[in-house]
Amino acid sequence: MLWADLAGRRVAVWGFGREGRAALNALARHLPGQAVDLYCSADEADAARTDFPAIAVHAIAPDADALSRYDIVIKSPGISAYRPELLAAKERGTRFTSGTALWFSSHRDVRTVAVTGTKGKSTTSALLAHLARSLGIRTALAGNIGLPMLELDDGVADLWVIELSSYQTGEASGVDLGVVTSLYEEHLDWHGSRERYIDDKLKLLAASKDVLVNAAQPALLERASGHGGLHTFGDLAGWHVADGFICRGDERIALATQVSAPGLHNAINACAALAALELMGLDARASVPALSTFSPLPHRLQPLGERHGLHWINDSISTTPLASLAALESVGAQRVALIVGGHDRGLDWAPFVDAMRVHTPEAIVCEGANGPRIAAALEAAGVPNVHRVTDLAAAVAASRHVLGQDGCVLLSPGAPSFDQFKDYAERGRRFAELAGFEPSAASIQGMGIA
Repeated sequence: MLWADLAGRRVAVWGFGREGRAALNALARHLPGQAVDLYCSADEADAARTDFPAIAVHAIAPDADALSRYDIVIKSPGISAYRPELLAAKERGTRFTSGTALWFSSHRDVRTVAVTGTKGKSTTSALLAHLARSLGIRTALAGNIGLPMLELDDGVADLWVIELSSYQTGEASGVDLGVVTSLYEEHLDWHGSRERYIDDKLKLLAASKDVLVNAAQPALLERASGHGGLHTFGDLAGWHVADGFICRGDERIALATQVSAPGLHNAINACAALAALELMGLDARASVPALSTFSPLPHRLQPLGERHGLHWINDSISTTPLASLAALESVGAQRVALIVGGHDRGLDWAPFVDAMRVHTPEAIVCEGANGPRIAAALEAAGVPNVHRVTDLAAAVAASRHVLGQDGCVLLSPGAPSFDQFKDYAERGRRFAELAGFEPSAASIQGMGIA
């Protein structure tokens, strides 16, 4: 769908977060004078009326009848495409689109790399943009990483690196290279089932001319095997990590520790970025020195520093049990208090429990809405060192009590933040504050065009 297709139609925007604002601004640029309604929450209504005085603001969630009054609805990514009222309105003829879909439709002539994956997509996207810029390539970094593409609607770049969530992959089109970093179970509340999540995530394959997937995941590789432009990383023939080195085939290129973002998983993310650069016709080897100058993303295994003998690591972005395991592995053999728990999406914690039976940290502090469920599973399996608390503040206090002045407090919740916080960033800032650090809003460096 192109912007011209909205001209003179009955149009609504659903959602007033950053994506919704970007859509309203883009409508005003592309179709000045176009009538548009906005559906937002009651606490957003005053700001919406102030910032967009020409639009009709409805401070209520639309039902099927309301949605059916429009020809086209531009919805924000966080609104599930499987909501009953949305499906009912579609049956009555309402068409739904998004900022993502509109951007791709109107930018078919640009060079794009779209990156998705359950874990690793943000770091891989940011690394890819950083490495490309080190080669003198004017590069845009946008998408789910925190900058809607429509905010760069008129921007010019030689390469567009776009992170896509599983909510957005089905809205992409004409992608030059689609990258899938990993595939695990997540966002079941939005997609409805594990199978639908995987299907939605892998819609990026059909939208891409060439695809790059993690060969270390057999199920992912099998699903991608029918694509005519399939490429891989993580296998011995391509970019991979072996014996502490980033390798290209048999050649050792750099120490894995040269990547400024810590952990084996980030060395693997670097391999994905290097492979993507290579597939886009750029000199990946020449960009390797820039791995050491990359600024690690906040809330992703972010070392906060030391306070009273304790090291504090903020991995608030962790929203799956497997991410918590990866974080725990990355901190090494020191005494660790691991804080887990948050909003309960019904994910399976059995692999986490099995891993804790083999290697138990000094403390596993279970907090938040699903904390009791995690703790019960650990205790039933005979895992020691389990602590039950109510919220993040209590979890930090319990961690201090257990460790004294020797060890590391690792926040890697394995669950979303919505039971206590607006988002993972707010949770991370609160953790920093509780630990005794400035709760400054850490921002991702490199977003936009440079």
